[in-house]
Amino acid sequence: MAYQAGGERSVPRPVLERPEAQAYLRDYAALVEAVPFPSVVLDHRWDVVLANTAFASLFRGVGPHPTAMPDENFLRFVLFHPDASTVLGDHESSWCLPMLAHFAAAVERHGHDHGLQAIRRDIAQDPIMEAAYRQGLPHWIRAVGEQAVARDGAVRPLLHPDPRWGATECRVVDETPRTLEEMGYTRLTLVLRELRRERPRTRGARRGAAHLRVVTATED
Repeated sequence: MAYQAGGERSVPRPVLERPEAQAYLRDYAALVEAVPFPSVVLDHRWDVVLANTAFASLFRGVGPHPTAMPDENFLRFVLFHPDASTVLGDHESSWCLPMLAHFAAAVERHGHDHGLQAIRRDIAQDPIMEAAYRQGLPHWIRAVGEQAVARDGAVRPLLHPDPRWGATECRVVDETPRTLEEMGYTRLTLVLRELRRERPRTRGARRGAAHLRVVTATED
């Protein structure tokens, strides 16, 4: 687990790095834990290196899954966990498609990475997701523009299990310092935003298989 339940300090996954890097990650875990908003450090496969208690609290209601838990691999959670839409509002258009776009870029950079290849195989096994990845995604990017897949600064809906937040939004902020970047890691913080209560509550898509429906297969 990248974090421990019960409000204990986040602890990083073991890394095959020099001792100074391990010490840096231990200290950085204390910094991440001090942030009141959900914050997570990911590697290039979206494996969770460390995360804080606020991140654990955001996903505390999701059920077990053998490969797609949010504290294990965040990309797999977004794409494959049947409970993802109960936390990630507008799940398909606001989360799945941008993440698929980032995944496509990662495959271009790290095409021989075994972890990315495994995710690619799992996408291929779902005909709807495969069609979205190969045909629908390029069409969607052309239609909505490159800003729709931006990571830093993107505002995306959330359904927080804490009733003090409920249906809200978060701004995704990339807080990656140079040292983390040199390790191949990225830190993202989901800055929760207060919404006027008269805003209609946006429910996620149905619970069930995490299929994409907003993008249909189109020919280029």
